[in-house]
Amino acid sequence: MKTDSVLGRRGGLLALGTLFLASSTAMAAGVSWEQIKNDQQSTDNVLHVGMGTQMQRFSPLDKINTDNVEHLYPAWAFSFGGEKQRGQESQPLVHDGKMFVTGSYSRAWAIDVKTGEEIWQYEQRLPDGIMPCCDVVNRGGALYGDLFIFGTLDAKLVALDQETGDVVWSETMADYKEGYSYTAAPLIVNDMVVTGVSGGEFGVLGRVEARDAKTGEMLWSRPTVEGNMGYVWKDGEKTENGISGTRGETWPGDMYKRGGAATWLGGTYDPETDLIYFGAGNPSPWNSHMRPGDNLFSSSMLAIEPETGKIAWHYQKTPHDAWDYDGTNMCIPFDSDGEKYCASADRNGFFYVLDRTNGDLESATKFVNEVNWAEKVDMETGRPVETGKRPGDPSETEGSKGESVFVTPSFLGAKNWMPMSYNPNTGLFYVPTNEWGMDIWNEPITYKAGAAYLGAGFNIQPLNEDYIGAVRAIDPKTGEIKWEAKNNAPLWSGTMTTAGGLVFYGTPEGYLKALDAETGEELWKFQTGSGVVGQPITWEMDGDQYVSVTSGWGGAVPLWGGEVAKRVKFLNQGGSVWVFKIPDGLKQ
Repeated sequence: MKTDSVLGRRGGLLALGTLFLASSTAMAAGVSWEQIKNDQQSTDNVLHVGMGTQMQRFSPLDKINTDNVEHLYPAWAFSFGGEKQRGQESQPLVHDGKMFVTGSYSRAWAIDVKTGEEIWQYEQRLPDGIMPCCDVVNRGGALYGDLFIFGTLDAKLVALDQETGDVVWSETMADYKEGYSYTAAPLIVNDMVVTGVSGGEFGVLGRVEARDAKTGEMLWSRPTVEGNMGYVWKDGEKTENGISGTRGETWPGDMYKRGGAATWLGGTYDPETDLIYFGAGNPSPWNSHMRPGDNLFSSSMLAIEPETGKIAWHYQKTPHDAWDYDGTNMCIPFDSDGEKYCASADRNGFFYVLDRTNGDLESATKFVNEVNWAEKVDMETGRPVETGKRPGDPSETEGSKGESVFVTPSFLGAKNWMPMSYNPNTGLFYVPTNEWGMDIWNEPITYKAGAAYLGAGFNIQPLNEDYIGAVRAIDPKTGEIKWEAKNNAPLWSGTMTTAGGLVFYGTPEGYLKALDAETGEELWKFQTGSGVVGQPITWEMDGDQYVSVTSGWGGAVPLWGGEVAKRVKFLNQGGSVWVFKIPDGLKQ
């Protein structure tokens, strides 16, 4: 009625102006690409996984710091409820007074960030035949415009209305019956939502794909197994966009069609180079005797042009991988002495620093104590100098399996999915690591769509009596480990660091902890009631700094951990998100 009265007094032009203003205000309320691109510098929200597309997981906030973190106390907690607990690896997002968080079994919530009250809940109707490799986890969603976008265990990408939780669009990424799934948080780049795929243990075809974030319409698809064709879509028409690499170069026969190299962890984006960085997982099958060659682009880091979907450069960390040393660990951009680098702590035990403009290897140093599959990485060739510890060929034995070898690290990795963080003030990366080894042997295997495609057996074993996990502070210039904080159980939580001189991370024993970023001294811990395998965040609201993390034990360790799983079998599952602040009167 106000519009009508204004229209009557001042004419249609003012009414149109009023409508335009209302429309502009509505658009401003959404999350724009410019806001996402600057997410790491903003402090009053968390708009993207990794607290920015570069995934440094660093906050310039310092209201919580080494002097007062001991006073950190719960502001509220929210239970995910029900019997669907399992591993909770999600990173919350915070925008417009709401927290958006995902949970196990492809669920999502919007929560009032001030009170902890539920606003809406969404639960994907999962079919009976889903085949997730490593627990029913979800690692978070993405915000764009008025949408919250996340992937599901039946390999779908779902966009929900931020206000209501209603489905705005839903797209199938791949056929879950063939072993595909999706667990990573999507990457937002230039108004696109960029994803990978999960399912490397089922002989899937790894790839990176970009869709219009507003509509879900496909824009391009880039396979991560050499020899497969890439595609682009324009006006709904699909056209060829060049083969990844060279067909027949590093894969025998037609094995490239089911070569794995799943991009299950997600990627990073660097606005300075305008490149997307994605790591590719293990080749399929694990039995390397069936696929002679380097098997590009498995166990590799790839740089992809966001506008074209073409590979700009690649670096293969584990050629002809025989140990399931997925190369999916993200390459985190950072600058040093005026040069542009990115760093990746790999499952194979080496900490890599690459020139992020061209993929040239700057350094590769061991960051765990036990690495016996390779002596070093040759800086001239960029290839590992192997020690010969490859499992034997089952076709050369009379039994059903080849010769077993003991290898370190285990296939669960010196560092698995759990994200590391980088603090530009200290110049250090804070890396969650694990010390363990494995007996591994190869077995005959035949591909069948939707069936496990390993051709290997294994048994994971701890290497030390007193600890398995450790957060290590690594200087990327030298590879030197400045300090470490050991933990009895394996670490499966990410780290987050702040200008307040702190490093936050969680433990399977249930603690969220804060360490001194310079020394590694433990300054604070809180028991959340279940194992913490999530990703901490921090933001500012009403003048206070907050910290949050999801809690709920699970992931790959209890499912695949062998002797290690026995050590931690007493740990309880759960499902909740915790939010902390320093109470008034204790902030100084």
